[in-house]
Amino acid sequence: MAGVTLQALAGRPGLGTNAFVPQSLQGDEEDSRSGRCFNEGEDPQHLEAPHLLPLLPIAPGCSQDGLSPCHLLTVRVIRMKNVRRADLVSQTDCFVSLWLPTASQEKLRTRTISNCPNPEWNETFSFQIQTQVKNVLELSVCDEDTVTPDDHLLTVLYDLAKLCFRKKTHVKFPLNPEGMEELEVEFLLAESLSPPETLITNGVLVSRQVSCLEVHAESRRRRKSKKSLLVKVTESFENTQRISLCQEPSCPNPACFHYPKYFQPQLHVEVCCCCTPKNGPVCQPLDCFSDGQAETLPVGENCELHMKSAPCPDTLDVRLGFSLCQEELEFLQKRKLVVAEALKQVLQLEEDLPEDEVPLIAIMATGGGARSMTSMYGHLLGLQKLNLLNCASYITGLSGATWTMATLYSDPEWSSKNLEPAIFEARRHAVKDKMPSLFPDQLCRFQEELRQRSQEGYRVTFTDFWGLLIEACLGDERNDCKLSEQRAALCRGQNPLPIYLTINVKDDVSNQDFREWCEFSPYEVGLQKYGAFIPTELFGSEFFMGRLMRRIPESRMCYMLGLWSSIFSLNLLDAWNLSHTSEEFFHRWTRKKVHDIEDEPLLPEIPKCAADILETTVAVPGSWLSDTFRDILTHRPFVSEFHNFLFGLQLHTDYLQNSQFSMWKDTVLDHFPNQLTEFAKHLCLLDTAFFVNSSYPPLLRPERKADLIIHLNYCAGSQTKASVTSKASPKPWGPGSSAIPQRPQLFVNK
Repeated sequence: MAGVTLQALAGRPGLGTNAFVPQSLQGDEEDSRSGRCFNEGEDPQHLEAPHLLPLLPIAPGCSQDGLSPCHLLTVRVIRMKNVRRADLVSQTDCFVSLWLPTASQEKLRTRTISNCPNPEWNETFSFQIQTQVKNVLELSVCDEDTVTPDDHLLTVLYDLAKLCFRKKTHVKFPLNPEGMEELEVEFLLAESLSPPETLITNGVLVSRQVSCLEVHAESRRRRKSKKSLLVKVTESFENTQRISLCQEPSCPNPACFHYPKYFQPQLHVEVCCCCTPKNGPVCQPLDCFSDGQAETLPVGENCELHMKSAPCPDTLDVRLGFSLCQEELEFLQKRKLVVAEALKQVLQLEEDLPEDEVPLIAIMATGGGARSMTSMYGHLLGLQKLNLLNCASYITGLSGATWTMATLYSDPEWSSKNLEPAIFEARRHAVKDKMPSLFPDQLCRFQEELRQRSQEGYRVTFTDFWGLLIEACLGDERNDCKLSEQRAALCRGQNPLPIYLTINVKDDVSNQDFREWCEFSPYEVGLQKYGAFIPTELFGSEFFMGRLMRRIPESRMCYMLGLWSSIFSLNLLDAWNLSHTSEEFFHRWTRKKVHDIEDEPLLPEIPKCAADILETTVAVPGSWLSDTFRDILTHRPFVSEFHNFLFGLQLHTDYLQNSQFSMWKDTVLDHFPNQLTEFAKHLCLLDTAFFVNSSYPPLLRPERKADLIIHLNYCAGSQTKASVTSKASPKPWGPGSSAIPQRPQLFVNK
């Protein structure tokens, strides 16, 4: 594979070789608006490049690692002019909060200046940033209230890639040009004394260096103490743990805290006893700790806290790459032999097909509940009788079609057996009385199973109950099969590879603004948009920065069926969209007012340093009525939530320019990196059929190279509507690409 190495230039850490010449700036400093930059002592025509490290191209489908230095960012919030009023009776009690999630999980804030339309703070904040990730600073202007929650007036989103290295940059943000409201901030990007950081990236996501802090508490008293310590490490994955006191200076099972190594300037340890000590909590910053160095922190008179930091291995448990996994590649080689033999019989060829002439054929099914389940059985039987089932290498499905697929793949040899007995069994369950599934004894069994699932570490929702109900209605007894166990049906290439589909959404955002495909196979679960995949048996476990933190037992198949056909995950906006052709009136109520302050025609143009820089925008929250209406429309009380395996990872600074980064044409959050999936602790997954009733996205990945797609359409209406909608809606991969490539041929059943 082609490699890429991130290195600092000798003598000039972090400074790249690229340079840029911005367009001319007009006017004096007081007239500057919309992020116009002023570099102290510099001619604005000769600014240094903000790109500190040029990246070599990433090899498609793989992840690369290398060293990249961090930099010290200093932000000085100077003043604000003509602050808008949040209350009718008084001036605003104004403060500014700063949030840079790529450098710290915590929000910083200035002091509050009361009843002042022109507050002046002159407060300085420091962040240690990695310039190879997309750093977008959010500056929120708020009105402090004593009794009620603070009023959020607006938020400025500023891409730090605009900053010039080693130069102080003054920026005046025009928050409301008509009211002459503006916020003045000063930035300085300088070298950091920290050593270079090891990064692993696929060109879209970046995994940063993680350290593990081992902590145990020792009691100085000889008699056993019943007290314990509550230890908190900010920025860590674990955050807070309770530690019992031991009598020995060493402990076989110390508490572990995992945290990004270069978040250290914002790290500290708060230690407090169960009974609050007289001297209050003990605090200790961690930025002075060296890897492998043991430290002892006294806690009161009778306790010591022993700590030792060590680097975590660079090997990730999340596969960052857009290529197919090795197991799937090996399966395709085995399956190609089966397909070649089947095509030889179907086409009545005298000679074997050459390996490079064996086509990749896929079967694509839509959703539709029991209708799609029963219809898919019939279609597969027909394909089997025509000897075409052995010609397919993939079967994809969603919603009710997954009920058929999961049942068939419980038998490793299902496609080589007559499907009629399986169809008779499915028919028996389809027509049987479903009421016993809701009898009190059965509900008590469901309750006990859900309690055990919660104890394992899952977030139990109504969708899990729905999965148990599906199991009871489609079978006679408990089914302990798991998705990863379907590998037995693929070990010799004897069956097509099944792929199940769902979409990831946000609970407080309309599906029109954010949605992401999530595919499940017996080998991997992943989000193709980011090129991030995990082994199927690890889905539901807890991850941080691409590393497995806590393994949770794999879900039984019934819970996966509930997830893939989660009809209860709809919100009111989804229901309205299903029953009406247009939702524009309601959809606009769910969005915040966001405008680009760099496009003001009366303001000087901002110099553009590179193509990957995001526009500076101001987001104004809606009114109380608008927020309430949005919450009612977008809230999903029964959505399936699973631990996010992307949690902690960060977006590459050039993620939008990466041709592999797949996004929808009409979504808006892709240009707001702080709101994307990598910062969410949980994935919110729902049935794809309620948005796009088609399972084509996994088949249209360029790496799968599908030649022919057989479309089994089970929609209630038109038999061609689903495919037409699929062509118009998404952009499956990369900026600027067409919705569907021309290579695969699509057959629609009628």
